[in-house]
Amino acid sequence: MGLYWRQLGIMTDANSSAPRSVGVSATPIELCQFLKFGGLAESGGQAKHVISQGLVLLNGAVETRKRKKLAVGDSVTYAGQTIVVSQSAS
Repeated sequence: MGLYWRQLGIMTDANSSAPRSVGVSATPIELCQFLKFGGLAESGGQAKHVISQGLVLLNGAVETRKRKKLAVGDSVTYAGQTIVVSQSAS
């Protein structure tokens, strides 16, 4: 049952973690790219699949648009982990 809740992106005591900042060199960045770049998906294909299944939250709401453009400060949650878009130092 824990895997089911992680797939839905629901935070529980067993799988919760603090949001992690992920620096990107250019914004906007597409949701599927950010999910992969941030390490929440193993591949672009997996990222697109979990997004289309409604398993990814963007700023707390389900997002199913794979190519949704993200800006600095947007938070993405999948499998109980949250990553936040930040500008990387050049």
